[in-house]
This record gives sequence, structure tokens and C-alpha cells, in this order.
Amino acid sequence: MSLTTLKWGSTFLVLTGILIAQFNLYPLYIFIHSIGALGWMISGYLMQDKAVMTNFGLQLPIFGIGYMNYFLS
Repeated sequence: MSLTTLKWGSTFLVLTGILIAQFNLYPLYIFIHSIGALGWMISGYLMQDKAVMTNFGLQLPIFGIGYMNYFLS
């Protein structure tokens, strides 16, 4: 998979997750958005872009809380 494909695919997943959140489809939006954020985190690492890694890297623990709330409650 090319870096461009990873970035565009991750963008699609992030935006889809945001859209689904507007319809309050919990937890589907967490799953979709977090996969996109993980893709962007990997892209940031490959591009050595610390701003991208900071943005999406800090989202991942927040999604982790969402996963814990869903699976442990």
C-alpha cells in the first residue's frame, strides 16, 4: 500500500466517523474514526511529521477510553 493510499483511506475513515457521530451511531463511529486516526498516525510516522503524529496520536487514547466504556460496561 502506498503512503498516498494510506493517507486518503485514513481521511475517508476519519470523515466517515465524524459523519456517523452526527447520527449518534455509537459505537460505530468510534471504530471507524479510530481506524482512520491510526492510519494517519502511521502516515505521520512514515512522513516524520510530528504535528500529524501529535494530533492523531493524542486521539488514540481518547478512542481507547471509548472502547473501554463500550466493552466493559
